[in-house]
Amino acid sequence: MDRTQILLVGLPIFLFFTDIINLFSPSPPPKSSHHNPIPQPQPQQPHLQQQPLDFPTKKQSGFDPIVAGPVGIGNTVSIDFCISCSYKGTAVTVKNMLESLFPGINVVLANYPPPLPKRVISKVIPVIQTGIIIAITAGDQIFPRLGVTPPQLYYSLRANKFRSIASTWLLANFVQSFLQSSGAFEVYFNGELVFSKLKENRFPGEFELKELIGNRIVGVRLLELK
Repeated sequence: MDRTQILLVGLPIFLFFTDIINLFSPSPPPKSSHHNPIPQPQPQQPHLQQQPLDFPTKKQSGFDPIVAGPVGIGNTVSIDFCISCSYKGTAVTVKNMLESLFPGINVVLANYPPPLPKRVISKVIPVIQTGIIIAITAGDQIFPRLGVTPPQLYYSLRANKFRSIASTWLLANFVQSFLQSSGAFEVYFNGELVFSKLKENRFPGEFELKELIGNRIVGVRLLELK
């Protein structure tokens, strides 16, 4: 092996062992600095004297018909709604909204009854319902004592008593509920109709009702100032 080959083989081996020795040898301690930094003088900021802020004071003279006192005091909003239509939750929500928007306002909730003919028929429906159920259950004893021949419908109903009684009960309740419902949600301001669900076929919106009632309260206040 000549010198060139020995050099090419020995140099990598030498570098390898040098790296191993450097890897396991302790690192020298860091140099300590004995120079203390010289503190720099901080520029003094001028002391700003706080001046009291001038807020605009409320006018003592004059009268604002919108904000003077409880805005809704002396006014009454009546909400007549259909109880059998499950509108009570909506009516209570509207009542709370109006009382929070217009403090002092009196909101009255009441049922809006259906027309008189529907109310009369709705009172007759339970009587018919009870009569049919009694005839189905005890018709074989009632008709002979009355001396009346049962109609053909009676025998059809008695063929399946349970189904006939259940159908009669559900159908009569549905008809009675329909007759008792008016579908109304009427809003009155001091006796004046301001919104009608029967006419609009919808419920009033929050901003819509706020504007309707607010404009009328302003009108009442302006009339009181004249």
